[in-house]
Amino acid sequence: MTSLTPLGRRLWLVGATIAALVLAPGAAYAAPKGPSGPANPHGPTVSVNLNGLTDKPSNSLVTIIALTLLSVAPAIILTCTSFTKIIVVLGLTRNALGLQQSPPNQVLAGLALFLSLFIMAPVLSQVNDAGVQPYLKGDKTTAQAWDAGIKPLQKFMLDNTDDDELTLLTSVAKRDLPKSRDDVPLSTLVPAFVLSELKDAFIIGFIIFIPFLVIDIVVSGALMALGMMMMPPVMVSLPFKLLLFVLVDGWALVIRALVGSYG
Repeated sequence: MTSLTPLGRRLWLVGATIAALVLAPGAAYAAPKGPSGPANPHGPTVSVNLNGLTDKPSNSLVTIIALTLLSVAPAIILTCTSFTKIIVVLGLTRNALGLQQSPPNQVLAGLALFLSLFIMAPVLSQVNDAGVQPYLKGDKTTAQAWDAGIKPLQKFMLDNTDDDELTLLTSVAKRDLPKSRDDVPLSTLVPAFVLSELKDAFIIGFIIFIPFLVIDIVVSGALMALGMMMMPPVMVSLPFKLLLFVLVDGWALVIRALVGSYG
């Protein structure tokens, strides 16, 4: 180094400094030795426990099932619950009174919906306990939860379905009669249940119509006797119908009859 000129010395010092800076990071990245290094030379080990991942349904699956049930909820309410009978009876009661749009359809539908929930509450509770909750907890598979959850609803429909409707639907479908009522498939039970509900609703509506029909006949005869043939009998009989319906507490009688028909 003594033979180098001052400029050469400076260049040598600069080169040595650059070499030190370049080589220093390489030394820093060298694998450490001793107790401070990792125990596994291949990197950290990640342990994954796969036990229990399939015990419960995922949140996305539960969301899809919930959305599917919401999309078919109107059809289920109309065909598998007491909603159809209640809404038909309420509509016939309004027609028997001679009222056109009072109460409105929205009021009748809301009343029918909440009465249906009141009647179906024990059945829905059994469906929840037998099928929904065990499935959400992972105790039952989808098929097991379906078989267990549909039984309370199937029993409710069988208890409120006549044998004539079951025989009719079975013969229309060209199937053999099952050995017992419990063996009736849902494809036959659901329409048979709807037909039974409609028949019962018309029977209740006929009974409701009789007293109001008597009032119409009496009012029409009185108007004919008085020579008031141009007077519409409905305008005269409507106040008497409303008075009779209020005096006997008609809405309570109708609701009591509807709820009692599912005893």
